[in-house]
Formats: sequence, C-alpha cells, structure tokens
Amino acid sequence: MPLLSFLRGTAVLPSAFSAKGFDFMRYSTALRASTAAFALGLVALGAFSAAPGKARADEPVVQEEESDIIKLSPVTPHRILVQDTAGTHAKDGRIYVVDADKGKLLGMVQAAYNGNVVQDPKGRAFYVAETVWSRGNRGDRLDLLPAYDPQTLTITNDEVLPGRALVTPKKNDLAISQDGSRVYVFSMVPTNAVHVVETATHTVSQTVDLPGCALAYPWGNDGFTSICADGGLANVSLKAGKADVTHTKPFFDPEKDAVFEHSPTRRPDGKTWFISYSGLVYPTSLSAESKVEAPWSIQEAAGLKKAPAAEAPFAKTWRPGGWQLSALHYASGHLFVLMHEGTFWTHKKPGTEIWELDTATHKLVRRIKLPVPASMVGVTQDEKPLLFTNDSTGDLLIWDMKTGKQLRKMQHLGDDLYFTIALGE
Repeated sequence: MPLLSFLRGTAVLPSAFSAKGFDFMRYSTALRASTAAFALGLVALGAFSAAPGKARADEPVVQEEESDIIKLSPVTPHRILVQDTAGTHAKDGRIYVVDADKGKLLGMVQAAYNGNVVQDPKGRAFYVAETVWSRGNRGDRLDLLPAYDPQTLTITNDEVLPGRALVTPKKNDLAISQDGSRVYVFSMVPTNAVHVVETATHTVSQTVDLPGCALAYPWGNDGFTSICADGGLANVSLKAGKADVTHTKPFFDPEKDAVFEHSPTRRPDGKTWFISYSGLVYPTSLSAESKVEAPWSIQEAAGLKKAPAAEAPFAKTWRPGGWQLSALHYASGHLFVLMHEGTFWTHKKPGTEIWELDTATHKLVRRIKLPVPASMVGVTQDEKPLLFTNDSTGDLLIWDMKTGKQLRKMQHLGDDLYFTIALGE
C-alpha cells in the first residue's frame, strides 16, 4: 500500500465506532493495515532517495583549471598585421594577426583610440602607439607604446610616452629604423615633434622638434624625414647622439597639387615615391640631404593624358585615391596604386582598380580590376608576394601579386581596415 494510502488510513480509523459502540477488533485490524502501509511507504521512499545518491557518485570529478599561453608559430612573410580603427567605436581599435596563406585569424591585440602599429623588420616584436584616459572618455590622458611578443601576443614592455599625434591612423605616424633599434613616434604635444624611442632600453632618447612638419619616413638606421607644410622636407640625422636637421626646397605646391602622406618608402635605403593628388610621382632619395627627382605621371605611364591638378578641378579622369592608396614591392620595384575615375578633389575616394607600375621604367605593367572598391592596398616582401585589399564591409581580400588573381577572402575581418604591415616592410 502506498504511503498516501496509509495517511488516508489514519483518517478512517473512526470507522471502528459503530452504532453499538467501539469495536476493538475492527480497530486493531485497521491499525495493523495502516502500520504495514507505513512500512512499505518508508521502503518506497528509501528506494526513491537512493537514486540521486547514486547519480552524484557517478558524476566526474572536476579538475582544477591551469592557465597557460599558446604560442603562435614564428613570424613568416605571409603572416601580416592588419590595422582596424573601428571608426564607429574608435576606443575599441585593434590589430589583427593574420595567416594570409590560410586566410585565418591567429589573434588580436588592442589598439585603443586611433592607434598605430609598426613591426620590427625581423619580426622580433611589434609596437602599438595608443592613447587612453583614466575615466574612459575623459580624465588623465596616457600615451603608451606597448611592445608585443609576436608569438604569445603578450606585452613585454608598456612604455609611457610624453605624447603622440592623436589623429586618424597613418603608417607614418609610427615608424621604425631598418635594424629595429629605434621607433619614431610623431607627436603634437604641445607642438609638432618626433619622439625617438630606443627599443633596447624602452626609453625616449630624444625629442626632435619639427615646427611646420609632420610624420616620419625612416631611412637606414640613423635618420628619418618629415614632410613640411611649405612643400619641402625636413631631414633628421641621429648620428653622434644628437639630432641634426636640414631642409630641402619645396618640390610641390600644397595648394595646387599636394602629395599623399601615405606614399611608400623603401626603408633600407630611404627611397620614397611621393604621389600627388593629380597622379604625379616624385622619386625621392631620403637622407640627411634628401634629393627629389623630376616627377613622372601615372596617367602617362598608362598611355593616357597627364591629369590636371587644381587649375581644372572638375576635369574627370583616372586618379589615385583611398586611404592606404599605395604599396611598394621592394625587390621588383613595382608600385601598386589604387585608381578611380573622378575629379581633382576625390583623393579619398576608394579605388576601383589597382595599377601596377614599374618605378624604373615609369611604365604601366597592368591594371587589376577589383570586384568591389578598396581604400587600402598592401603587399608582402617575399619571392611569392601577396596583395591585400579591403571593402566597405570590413572584408580582407587576398591576391596573388604575380598573377593578379584573387586567392581568398576573409569575410568581415573587422569594421574599418586601414592598412597592413608585412615582415620586412
């Protein structure tokens, strides 16, 4: 008899009473039946409660977690860094570590607000210049230059800077010497200057004031050049523990045909190809006494007419444009430029084609049509080079440089892909 029946049995015991009075025999029989039911109920409960105990005994013993760090493989020519400025939520800027051969995201580090990144030429470290505030969006400002281990993505040194340029990310906001011994940080606190950071000691060895000039285009191990508002260059030699500054004469008119600050530099020897808004290319040998050669026209290299500058602002033709609008493959001397059809003041418009140009012959090698407009082009520096472009949705497109064929696409790698950094670049 179930336990519920036993409980009910206690309620019927008064039935031992009859019209003739109390019937002891009936009472005794009912009591014995109820007692038996109670015993059976206890047995049933015991069987029921034993099941959870057995289940608990069978549960696995939870092992204590141990923290560890997975190491990435060594840096290769096709392992690149990709800058994502995350424009709609710029405090969350980031740097992606990408295996371009597999189209695989390997890791990510923070780049805070309008950060910049540069990589040691031999892949021994990479550096991110960033700015944070003690109360999130206000409070005490802190400018930092963390150094990252490229295999663990852990910070090996978190240097505090005296300042940095808090502007949209540009490659030449942050630069590095050919041997990786110095990092150059462009700053505007309180005026235009470049902080020289010694990577061996993680200290600022000197700050070079450069009024009216900006950015850092490195050459060799002991110097860099800045571009100035008058259309000339400021050259900084760092030999003998001091900074010697020389200036060139203006070679372009900033009002009529300015040059893109995103123009590429071949860091080992400082050779730079400054590209103007109209499409003129100024080959320049950067040094303590920089030499600027006569310009040549991208459009004429392609068999077209030279493009007019600000004197004919509404003339429509093929023009360079975008953000990181050009890239240089050092060994071949081939220059890759994003091009679009537009008027003079469309220098920020994404490119619909990549024009590959031979910097030695000043001739067009080919035109690569893009499936979607791109504001960025990058290249690796090996014998089997890859090209990189982006689109407005944050996709990273990976191309074979030699064939001009698209190999793969990483969908929505980020929000605002600005530029890539490859080994030795």
